[in-house]
Amino acid sequence: MNIAANVGPALTLEVADADSIAELRHQAEGCTRCDLYRNATQTVFGEGPDKAEIVLVGEQPGDREDIAGRPFVGPAGHLLDHCLEEAGLNRERCYVTNAVKHFKFTARGKRRLHAKPNAGEIGRCAWWLGAELNILQPKLVVALGASALYALLGPKAKLTPERGHILQPRNHPPVLVTIHPSFLLRIRDETERHRQREAFVSDLHKATKFQLR
Repeated sequence: MNIAANVGPALTLEVADADSIAELRHQAEGCTRCDLYRNATQTVFGEGPDKAEIVLVGEQPGDREDIAGRPFVGPAGHLLDHCLEEAGLNRERCYVTNAVKHFKFTARGKRRLHAKPNAGEIGRCAWWLGAELNILQPKLVVALGASALYALLGPKAKLTPERGHILQPRNHPPVLVTIHPSFLLRIRDETERHRQREAFVSDLHKATKFQLR
């Protein structure tokens, strides 16, 4: 386990005050902290057991999640489920959330194409993510992709060199760094996709010991 030199907005900025995830979710329903709420269907908050020992943090809800109001229920979510199972992790015992709680997209006709949230949007939404972590007090946080990593450990933490490592920020739960499952869906070469998937499962397997304690 490596020491994390810095922490990100979710661990440094002021966060929402709530006694439970249910109360926090209710507060977030009417969130207008950034402009993303204007075009999104609804806030997509985290879900999972109140005493989850592992928290999985993605980037933002996608089109399916925006409509359903639940995180990781689209293609990337289904792939995540399979990879978690292969890694020996039970998703039902994990809390799954995103760094940003509203869907950011670019309209192309009837299609809504994913648009990457910027640092300001991640910073504003840290109000919720930081509060989720404060309430849950997990044994491990898994950063799925660069946006989640930024929210947790700041701009100096880079995905590629830190992938597969568990970083320990001071006075906060350790953070396992890995890719977002949507990355696998974008790989066209079958051999490379298989290689990257195996590496992703191997990353997730490092979280197994935290769930088995």
